Amino acid sequence: MDMDVEALLLDLIRRTACELPQDILEAMQCARGVEHEAPAQMAFDTILENCRLARCQHTPMCQDTGTLTFFWKVPAGTAQHPLVEAAARAVRTATQRGWLRKNTIETLSGTSVDDNVALGIPVHHFEEVDCEVPEVTLLLKGGGSENMSCQYSLPEGRLGAGRDLAGVRACVLDAVHRIQGQGCAPGILGVCIGADRAEGYAVAKQQLLRPLPDVSPVPELANLEERLLQEANTLGIGPMGLGGKTTLLGVKIASRTRLPASYFVTIAYCCWACRRQTVTLK
Repeated sequence: MDMDVEALLLDLIRRTACELPQDILEAMQCARGVEHEAPAQMAFDTILENCRLARCQHTPMCQDTGTLTFFWKVPAGTAQHPLVEAAARAVRTATQRGWLRKNTIETLSGTSVDDNVALGIPVHHFEEVDCEVPEVTLLLKGGGSENMSCQYSLPEGRLGAGRDLAGVRACVLDAVHRIQGQGCAPGILGVCIGADRAEGYAVAKQQLLRPLPDVSPVPELANLEERLLQEANTLGIGPMGLGGKTTLLGVKIASRTRLPASYFVTIAYCCWACRRQTVTLK
């Protein structure tokens, strides 16, 4: 594998860990402007200063540097193994340089995997598309926000939620209310309607890659995204659960086909540190 590819991946890791995407940063700056209560203002001021220092000092913006998930778009017939190996080397180097913390635990023994490379980590998703060179987006999603992700099976009697978009809306608002600012609000929701349990989580997480201004091309889903964002932000939960007008920064929804017996609503919750960056491997 060309060393330039490894260098590009190494810089991708650094930028993802240390630099918040511009759309997220701008959304939080706007949200700070509409908050009038001191706790919410203080929360946003602290977050924004943290982001500034992380970018200037090339240090991780969160002590939990997250699950490393690479989303690849590659030309048909691309050999995947060299890309996976280059990413592993880049992760090891990034860990040595302090852009990633020792953030991986071997589950059965409880011991630290100090280079952040082991079975199943980093995570790789490959998609063959009509392109000339590979493109990859890295998502670093922390454990606190991952703990807030959830899945509903409709119909849901507790909520009176049926197998329709009204039922989906009830599930999403219930999830936001139950989270109560945990997982470092303001958050971003990726939602998948349908699919099986495993694919639902994969698709929901992939929605977190969409820029905040992005709107679903499906009119019903676009309307639901906008409505849920507005309604969630009237709950008064606010940044870090301290109260305020900004509980969510965005809601991104996709749908997938399902079996007749199943109707899942899967919610991937991401904290304000929605760390995602993209590079083209030219």
